Amino acid sequence: MTVLNSNNPILVENVRGDVVESFHRGSFCVVDERGDVLWSEGDIQQVSFPRSALKYFQHIPFLLSGGFDALGFTDKELAIMCASHNGEEIHVDAVDIVLHRISLNSDYLKCGPQQPTLKKDFVALVKANQEPSCMHNNCSGKHAGFLAYCVHEQLNLADYLSPNHPLHQQIKNITAMFYEMDEANLALGVDGCSAPIFGMPLINQALAYKNLVSPMPWKDSKLTDVCNRILQAVTKYPRLVAGSKRYCTDLMEVTEGRIVGKTGADGVYCLAIPQKKWGIAIKIDDGKMGPQYQVAQEILTKLNLITPEEAKQLASHWHCKNTNFAGNHVGYSEAVALIPPQYLLL
Repeated sequence: MTVLNSNNPILVENVRGDVVESFHRGSFCVVDERGDVLWSEGDIQQVSFPRSALKYFQHIPFLLSGGFDALGFTDKELAIMCASHNGEEIHVDAVDIVLHRISLNSDYLKCGPQQPTLKKDFVALVKANQEPSCMHNNCSGKHAGFLAYCVHEQLNLADYLSPNHPLHQQIKNITAMFYEMDEANLALGVDGCSAPIFGMPLINQALAYKNLVSPMPWKDSKLTDVCNRILQAVTKYPRLVAGSKRYCTDLMEVTEGRIVGKTGADGVYCLAIPQKKWGIAIKIDDGKMGPQYQVAQEILTKLNLITPEEAKQLASHWHCKNTNFAGNHVGYSEAVALIPPQYLLL
């Protein structure tokens, strides 16, 4: 069993009054086009699961097969397939379009029911006397994409979540390629939505996002086009990728797609910087969701990858006010000040 490195640095602090009440340790890694580490903190060889940050790669086999286009899907459907969404109406409708296109319904989804992220959407369900369903699961778009691939390839639908299913063997191959790992060295687990998930060191997670935007010897024109299509879809429809009050959506909207981000459960965040062909991966040790966005904001700001005006628009994801049940402001959390290598600022 892999043991977590408890010596990773503190990256985010929670403050009440003048006291740092709690904190979150973690690690991050920034790599350049050549795969060289430009900046890192903590143990970047620590093995972890990218969780939903893997989604941008899980539909590459579908795109390469020609099935995505053959079934008449567009960038909008690709965005929802890559999403970790809130379960808002626009998300449920988009998933429904995918399922309708392949003549299936939500009964085929095996991701499990999940309550919508936002209170207003859950209240709307209650008022309509409805229960949360698999359609509201943040991974329903991914599962609909899996089913669409299986329909096109005439593969068994009943066991589409088995790690031995041809779909996941293809995904494993793509994962090894982009994450620069031997297939035999990929850790295997079960994700929160019951799909197989592969694990690897944090540095390899940064390499994958670099490889998404960088030319590589093993990337032929077809694979390069597929990567560009994924980038186009998620930056064209960022509201489908996550939703209201979500960092992924806000980041890609504010930067107009100049920066591409994707969250992952248990404190993961990965970024691709197309103009520089860089990849960035962040992991919060305790798995708390939220601190990874604060660290991402700190890194992007310190590396001048976002403008002061963009940083201002995204400030709520960096300096987070804490309120109690009475609505009183009782403290805040924010990323600790990070100091990048001087040569990156020249």
